[in-house]
Amino acid sequence: MPPALLCLEFDSIAIGILAGDALIKRAPVAILDARHIAPGRYLLIAGGAVAALEESRAAALEVGAAALLDETFLPFAHDDLYPLLRGERLAGRGEALGVIETNTVAACVRAADAAAKESDVRLIEMHLANQLGGKAYVLLQGRVADVEAAVARGAALAGAPLVRQVIIPQLHGEMGVWFGVSEEQA
Repeated sequence: MPPALLCLEFDSIAIGILAGDALIKRAPVAILDARHIAPGRYLLIAGGAVAALEESRAAALEVGAAALLDETFLPFAHDDLYPLLRGERLAGRGEALGVIETNTVAACVRAADAAAKESDVRLIEMHLANQLGGKAYVLLQGRVADVEAAVARGAALAGAPLVRQVIIPQLHGEMGVWFGVSEEQA
């Protein structure tokens, strides 16, 4: 997995595509996701070596800064982020469920990374923009105190795009089924 992660979100699809082209042409980085998202935004997620990704970020912003809605640059992204960004669901563990909801994908990625690094929690699922009106959210699980600390840290780093943060101690088994959490894990 790439050591660094970059998420750029533009309020223009055309400028997002242009920025993606500039990003990939500048340095050897990998595009992990490039697509339009609701409502009329464009998302770029790339990974690579820190220096190469910084160079590519600069190129993308040279052409797209005016349309930049939000961004996140993580020199050392948490390992749980990569499978979540591919749409995978990870096995949960612990008694509490935390939810961080944001108005941008970049803020959600930033919040998820911070939450996972704050305490002993497991990121279990992330939903990004489409069919959510441009919103994004991440689910994490662990002991109540760990989830509280992780959600607080993630919410703080999400910044202004934060919509809500919720902690559910002792998630009911019937709700847990929807998040791949069995009663034994809860």
